[in-house]
Amino acid sequence: MLIEQDITDIVVGTYIEKITAQTGSFRLTQAEWVKNQIVLNKLIEFGIKRVLVDTEKFDAKMAADALSADTLERKRDFSVKMTQAKALISTSKEIQKRMFQHIEEGMEIDLLSVKTLTSELIETIFSNSDALMCAVNIRNKDEYLLEHSFAVSMLMALFCRYLGINKTDIEELAIGAFLHDIGKIRTPDHILHKPGKLTADEFDIMKLHVNHSIDIIKSIPGISKTSLDVAGLHHEKLNGEGYPFGLAGQKISRYGRMLSICDIYDALTANRCYKDGLTQLKSFSILRSLAQDGQLDLNLVHAFIKCMGVYPVGSLVKLNSNRLAIVEGYNKTDPIRPKVNSFYSLDKLDFENSNQIDLSIVDDGIAESVRADDFNLDMAEIMRFLVSEA
Repeated sequence: MLIEQDITDIVVGTYIEKITAQTGSFRLTQAEWVKNQIVLNKLIEFGIKRVLVDTEKFDAKMAADALSADTLERKRDFSVKMTQAKALISTSKEIQKRMFQHIEEGMEIDLLSVKTLTSELIETIFSNSDALMCAVNIRNKDEYLLEHSFAVSMLMALFCRYLGINKTDIEELAIGAFLHDIGKIRTPDHILHKPGKLTADEFDIMKLHVNHSIDIIKSIPGISKTSLDVAGLHHEKLNGEGYPFGLAGQKISRYGRMLSICDIYDALTANRCYKDGLTQLKSFSILRSLAQDGQLDLNLVHAFIKCMGVYPVGSLVKLNSNRLAIVEGYNKTDPIRPKVNSFYSLDKLDFENSNQIDLSIVDDGIAESVRADDFNLDMAEIMRFLVSEA
């Protein structure tokens, strides 16, 4: 059967009889199949708008081979980007370890290394945020402080980009976010890592970490006022019940309010040696409750949730098909149906061939947001599997 179709509806394997509408002067010398995506892209590039196709000659094998090749290429691309993202996170931990050592030895902190790291982080946010958000979810329970600082810096940069803040300011804010908890090096370990609730006296000591951070950041040659100010505000609350200054309302800068949201969100979702993290959806609910209680800026909380997406990239979900999947990309026009990569059958309780799925175009959906620990899995194991599949 011969039918006329828009070039945007054509897929690999289609048999084109002739061109029926175009803006250019390209001539199709004979009827032929669209053998690969390169051919299709060229037709679009030449200004082809509509074509006459023979539906009875559609080559399903050609289409399937092209889809498999495209899927493999996307998996390889994701694997490469994941490797780069993990290397960036590893570098950040080494920089922090050196900073802590320099503080203990009374040495000057190297601001250049921090600037280089955050600049690379921001470039990655602007070009490859999906893989970075997946990689940052691979957390070591015993390295919470090191990983938390990087994650908060990443979240702050991501949030700033979403709000349209200029890149120069983002760089200074990312530095402040990266250094916001540096004062915890002066908090006694038995308080910093205590699994149970802190006593009133212990909490007073814990709160001093912000004062220590301010003192340390002030001593760094070349540090900007923006970086210093935002780091010092991350535990202030709009109702005036925060610390260390007890600031309220408009006395807390917009950037300080943003960093507080990023800090709390990562603290809620991260696994630690003494507690498991919460799902992203549960964490969003807590952020909203804190805002309604007068602690956080409600408008910024709503903006942050929109920035992250209903199902944030890097989060785990259970599909209606009873499989586990990791969210790998947004669908801006259909946010509750993101792009995912399924990898685990809950029927078989075992890993299966990974399958990248756009939930907006298939008959499947998300049943609920979950944690790897719910199924005796860990994110490092999951990511190793997904990368090895590529």
